[in-house]
Amino acid sequence: MHREKITRREFIKGASALAGAAFISCSPLKSAGQNPKLTAVDQVTLGKTGLKLSRLGIGTGTRGGSIQRNLGHEGFNRLIRYAYDKGITYIDAADSYRTHEWIREAIKGLPREKLFIQSKIGGNPKDPLEVLEHFRAELNTDYIDSVLVHCTTNRNWDKGRKRVTDALEQAKDKKIILAHGVSCHSVPALSLAAQLDWVDVNLVRINPQGVKIDTPSEGWNAHSDNSDVPAVMEQIKIMRKNNHGIIGMKIMGEGDFTGPEQREKSIRFAMQPGLLDAVVIGFKNTEEIDEAIERINRALLETT
Repeated sequence: MHREKITRREFIKGASALAGAAFISCSPLKSAGQNPKLTAVDQVTLGKTGLKLSRLGIGTGTRGGSIQRNLGHEGFNRLIRYAYDKGITYIDAADSYRTHEWIREAIKGLPREKLFIQSKIGGNPKDPLEVLEHFRAELNTDYIDSVLVHCTTNRNWDKGRKRVTDALEQAKDKKIILAHGVSCHSVPALSLAAQLDWVDVNLVRINPQGVKIDTPSEGWNAHSDNSDVPAVMEQIKIMRKNNHGIIGMKIMGEGDFTGPEQREKSIRFAMQPGLLDAVVIGFKNTEEIDEAIERINRALLETT
């Protein structure tokens, strides 16, 4: 009799524990913990590279870098530091922007391992590895996180600029750079980039208004206004399937979106789930940084 009571108590105790565990596992608090709120400054993974960068990056090449250089060194330093303090660790540069040395001064004293610095190599230099050494000296860094073939417009850019792609491959093997890829300025160039295993990172011009994004034309005609948003979106799907890192640029139409409703529309478009890993925006003041973070946070909250 006594033994039967103990067994029953144990059964009830065990059943209560299981019921409690079931309640906890189904509770809203735990579900919320499994799906943390996404933000503009989350550290996200860039495709197959495994590298981490902030979802929102700061660009230094608006109008060829003139907008950022016109801030002067003190203003530029304040802008980069403000962005970093807000959680933006991704800095986008290029040789043609002439901001490498500006970045070097702005990031002085910051932990290098927390930064993601991307640059780009233009043209078809005779010795691309020497150019990369110049980049590293200008930035005062042992390595550059990502280096892209800059501004490709032809459907066979991989062959025409093979000297550059081969050099970037060598640099990656030597850990001079950690990833390589391409920035495209035409749909034919973008279509090739989406297919190539060589590409780790794609920098893609994208906004729903079709302002200053890729066109069906090659060569210099690629800079016409005949943008093709559906074609760009199709190539992004292929990039995603091939596990490329995908970063969106021209989110603000290179500063053309002066109306708040235009900026809101573009941010919401860019933040749709599964489209881009990160975006880069060329800011000229701290108010623009705050606005972009607020709009991205709101868009992410409403789409997840």
